[in-house]
Amino acid sequence: QVQLAESGGGLVPAGASLRLSCAASGLTFSSYAMAWFRQTPGKEREFVGAISSRGTTYYSDSVKGRFAISRDNSKNTLYLHMNSLNPEDTAVYYCAAQRLVSSYTDSSKYNYWGQGTQVTVSK
Repeated sequence: QVQLAESGGGLVPAGASLRLSCAASGLTFSSYAMAWFRQTPGKEREFVGAISSRGTTYYSDSVKGRFAISRDNSKNTLYLHMNSLNPEDTAVYYCAAQRLVSSYTDSSKYNYWGQGTQVTVSK
């Protein structure tokens, strides 16, 4: 049974940094492309960034230069390092796994999802 478990969310002031983690189990983690998406109420899930199985990273324009994705295959864990947070980054953040990549940005192409972790950035 595949499980993705996000952690590290919380309430932070604008300008702060935060690191999210996604612990994976039940899959060959190193063989999967991994991604972070976020969602706010009433809006569609938004692509944040992704990392290929080989470590190539991709980011949305809204977070490029502020966020960084990394993975530790020895720990089956995905990370999202978030810097210079602003209130527009407030959302529930989800990690996702895709075995055979057809699109990094299309949420429908991902095979597995975590339950999400809330990030709230105050003004």
